[in-house]
Amino acid sequence: QVQLVESGGGLVQPGGSLRLSCAASGSAFRLYAMGWYRQAPGKQRELVAAITTGGSTDYADSVKGRFTISRDNAKNTVYLQMNSLKPEDTAVYYCNAEPPWKRGGYWGQGTQVTVSS
Repeated sequence: QVQLVESGGGLVQPGGSLRLSCAASGSAFRLYAMGWYRQAPGKQRELVAAITTGGSTDYADSVKGRFTISRDNAKNTVYLQMNSLKPEDTAVYYCNAEPPWKRGGYWGQGTQVTVSS
């Protein structure tokens, strides 16, 4: 079982920035593909950004050029730097860790991001 703990959410004005962190338990973090997802009220959970074990990244079109995903294997942590935030980025953000042996992976508890003036 992998425990994921997200942090860094909060209230920010449009145009502002936040950095989310997700710390994973255990010693196999480097083997996990990592992703950030979000779910707004009344909407389905969607993939925001993903990073492979080799460091390749992928982003939803809606966040390209504004968000950056990164990982620090020494700290068992994945980050999501969010810049130029918009009200439509408001959602609960979830971290996902997917090891090769567990399809769907593990989920964190989520952290709320609210973009509002």
